[in-house]
Parts: sequence; C-alpha cells; structure tokens
Amino acid sequence: MLSTIRRIAGLVFLVSITLLFLDFTGTVHAWVGWMAKIQFLPAVLALNVGIVIALVAVTIVFGRVYCSVICPLGVMQDVIARAGKRNRYRYSKEKRVLRIAMLVAMIALLLIGMSWIAALIAPYSSYGRMVQTLLGPVWIWINNLLADMSRHAGNYMFYHVDYRLKGAAVIAIAVITFVVIAVLAFRNGRTYCNTICPVGTVLGYLARYSLFAPVIDTTKCNSCGLCGRNCKASCIDSRNHTIDYSRCVACMDCIDKCHQRAISYTRRGKVTDHSTETTATSTGVNAAGRRDFMGVCALTIGAAAAKAAEKTVDGGLAAITDKQIPERDIHIVPPGALSIANLARHCTACQLCVTVCPNEVLRPSTDLSRLMQPEASYERGYCRPECNKCGSVCPTGAIHPVSLADKSSTQIGHAVWLSRNCIVYTDGVSCGNCARHCPTGAITMVPSISGDDSSPKIPAVNRERCIGCGACENLCPARPYSAIYVEGHLQHRTV
Repeated sequence: MLSTIRRIAGLVFLVSITLLFLDFTGTVHAWVGWMAKIQFLPAVLALNVGIVIALVAVTIVFGRVYCSVICPLGVMQDVIARAGKRNRYRYSKEKRVLRIAMLVAMIALLLIGMSWIAALIAPYSSYGRMVQTLLGPVWIWINNLLADMSRHAGNYMFYHVDYRLKGAAVIAIAVITFVVIAVLAFRNGRTYCNTICPVGTVLGYLARYSLFAPVIDTTKCNSCGLCGRNCKASCIDSRNHTIDYSRCVACMDCIDKCHQRAISYTRRGKVTDHSTETTATSTGVNAAGRRDFMGVCALTIGAAAAKAAEKTVDGGLAAITDKQIPERDIHIVPPGALSIANLARHCTACQLCVTVCPNEVLRPSTDLSRLMQPEASYERGYCRPECNKCGSVCPTGAIHPVSLADKSSTQIGHAVWLSRNCIVYTDGVSCGNCARHCPTGAITMVPSISGDDSSPKIPAVNRERCIGCGACENLCPARPYSAIYVEGHLQHRTV
C-alpha cells in the first residue's frame, strides 16, 4: 500500500511539473506553480528558509521521500528503471568520495559564479531542460495540429504557436543528459541519485538519522534476498540484514516484495533489540558519519548564505527577411532580475521562464560564460508592459516578481540608433516607427539636419526615459539588422 501511494504521488508531481515546462499559456502555473518553488536547490538559491527547513524536517522524520515523490528527475528514473532491471539489482557499497566531491564541486561553482556549469547536474533544472528542449517541439506540433483541426471546424479553442529550435549546445546538453540518466536508470536504478546528484547527497546524510525508515526484523527474515534484488538504490545488504539509509529513497518496494513481512516502515529501533543493532550498523552512526554530516551541512549553509517557423510576407508576395540578433556589448536580462550578477548567482538554467514567455523574448543563452541561462533579445518580439510571467514562475529568486507598474519603470537597457541601417538613409523614405511604438516616449523624431525642419526625420533617444523594452528594435522595418537596438545594463534601475 505504501509503495502504491508513493507511486501515485510521484506521478502527480512528475506530470504536473512536466506540464509546467510545456505550458505556454500560463494556465498550469496558476494551479501547480508551487511545485517548482518547493524543489530543494531552487529553494536554497532563493533563500526560501521556510521551504528548506520544511524539506529538511521531512527528510529527518521520514527519510528521502523528497527524492521518490517531489523530485521529477527521481520519479523519471523510477519510470525508466521499471522498464529495465526488475528483480535483478544487487547491493553495492556507497561511493562516498565521489558523492562528496560532486557536492563540493557544485557549491564551489555556485560560489565563484559559474552556476551554468553547476546547473548541468542540478536535478530539477536538468529535468526542465530535457522536457522543454526535447518534448517542447512535439507539444507545440500537437497544439498546432489541433489548432488547424479546430479552425476547420469553426472552433478557436487552440491557436498556432511558433517554435524556434534552441541552440546546438543547449540541444546537445539536453540529449546527453537524458541519455546518461536513462542508461544509468535502465541498468542500475538510482545510480545518478546516489553518486552524482548533490541534492541526493545532502538529503542522504540527513536521512542517515531519520526517525522513520524501512527496518529489517531479523527474527522473521529468511535471507531470501528478494528485498535486495528489488532495491533500485542498491542499498540493502540482505546477507548482513543492513540498509544504507543515506541512499534509501523510501520507495517502499522492498516492503511490498518481502513475503515474510520482515521489513516494515516504522520508527527505527522499535522492532527488536537485534534489529536495532542492525539498524545502527547500517546507518553508519559513528564518528566518521557525524563528521561527514556536519561537513555537508556546513557547506550547504555556507552556499545558501552566499547566494542570498514559417516566413511572413509584407502584405504582398515578398518574403520578409528574418531579423538577425545584433551584437550587444552587454546582454539583456528581464525586469525582476535586478542585475546580471544577481541572475547569474541564482539561476539554475531550468528555463521555466523561457517556457512561459509569450513573446519569444527570452531564450537560453549559447554563450559559454552563461550557458543555458535566460537572456532577452527582440528580433521575434518585445517585452510587453502587460506581461510579468517570467518573474511569477521563477522558483529561485533569479527573477523576482514585479508588478506591471514597477516593470514599466524598470530600466533594463537603453536603445541605440545606427544611422547606417536606418531606412531614412538606406532607402530615402520617412519612417518614425520606433517613435510611434515607444511606450515611454523616450524616442522623438528630429530633423536629420539641425535647423532644417524639411530634412528627413531621424530618431533621437532619451536614455533617461528608455527602459529597454525592445519595442523599437522589434518593430523597426530595417532588415536583417534593426536600425535601433537595445544595449543591456549590468544593474537595473528605476526611471
């Protein structure tokens, strides 16, 4: 029964979080967006002390139920493992050095500002990237197919959505991550969780001292080994009747498989005196274990404190050339990020903000210094004043929620005019598109020749009023490069 409940709860989290990364309407986020905020690493980076304390408390009381229910990557591994080895696992010793090394490496990378590398092994973010990069195109294709079918039936419940493939590096990372995790899960169950995942390591050391856990009653056990052969975490030594609780993910499969009812999920030390000795041995409650535990806690607390497509036409039959991304000296991050440094420190590159951006402004960066973290560019759309979805879904505090009023007064960059691209000079025609669509009135049209009001009008940008929304860059008719583009700001400010 416990195993069945765990599977149902895990599938609910898996399906819900998967939809979070696929939903481009924002509907799902209104219902289950909280599931992203209770993920362990995002909560640590966002300094959500209440959530972190709650997850720690749950682990100390019930063991690593977070890994078997809440973490989508963990549940995904269980699904894959179920199609692989069954009744064929065997006990293996803990790879303690490797686990601690991966944890220390991640914390060091976060502290020195290389969070995009740390994000490669972050479980929640890795799952999000795989879903958005690999399943996203399929999801959009199905949506567009339904849109075509419903339109022919006179129903407009669905609408067409454009999808642009991610950069080659982002796709390659998503594919490699999925292949590695899938192969490990198919062959050996929870290997990734118990050797590579830093969250699994932190929670594993807490789970060593959990109040409730699967306990072997040696007075009933006949040493058949069925529990060990069905343990995806490879943490049950059936010969010696011990369980390594730092790797046990509380999946309860061993309880279901035991025909003698020799394993029960209960308060440790409660079964018999003999089983209590066994439990103490298996948990590794000794001086070395305590030192490892205190070291992991110190590292984690220190890190948390430090982190505080189709062508369109122009109305006739001429195809419009796609816009190219301009070369910016400083890249653009969305309102609510506060600064480029703040986003770099807190972002785990889960790309949830990219999923919900309705105007295709946000996309994963392909720059190695910030690989897979979101950045803004305006050749497909601009940052509309009525939208603040990215801040509302970010679980780590990399993008803070901002009101629409505050967003309209937050300067994330400023516009720069390039005379060499402007159609006033290249085609000899009047335009003024940038000034007409500027929401803050930061662009005015002035005579190209001072004192000659009959000369062609060109844009003049008031940098103090410009907020960097990109409306001018996006709506500029010049191709392939806009005649006006936005330079990002290292630090955002209120105008």
